Amino acid sequence: MTPGPPPSGGDADAHWLRRTVELSRSCPPSATAFSVGCVGVAGDGTVLGAGYSRRDDPLDLAAEAALRGTDPGDPRLRGATLYSSLEPCSSRASRPMACSALILTTPVPRVVFAWREPALFVDCDGAERLRAAGRTVVERPDLARGVREVNAHLLG
Repeated sequence: MTPGPPPSGGDADAHWLRRTVELSRSCPPSATAFSVGCVGVAGDGTVLGAGYSRRDDPLDLAAEAALRGTDPGDPRLRGATLYSSLEPCSSRASRPMACSALILTTPVPRVVFAWREPALFVDCDGAERLRAAGRTVVERPDLARGVREVNAHLLG
């Protein structure tokens, strides 16, 4: 993935969230999980990792796939922003660590997402957990339409 604008809010956040929606379109379909895209971006606009749900494994979540290729000791993580098309989950049945908990194992200080997870599979409070841990969390519902379109098969 090519570099883009440095994460700074506004248009830069919109740029990166649109990229997450495009990534989510690559998700293998599922009747039991959302299709989500995720991009980790350094303060200078360099992509540190990108992924989408079910990318490498049927149980992969987007943040998990995006962070898997990132060195946890990379100092750029301290100034990075993690973009996710959907709110980072707070529970999961398939693996021990939910996305919000996984993010909290990193020094990433800022998380931006477009659509708050509806209570279809779980009652998600990932944004609240991240905020409670001192992370900056930005919700951009103005960009949620594309995320809902990708997941329309689940919304009936």
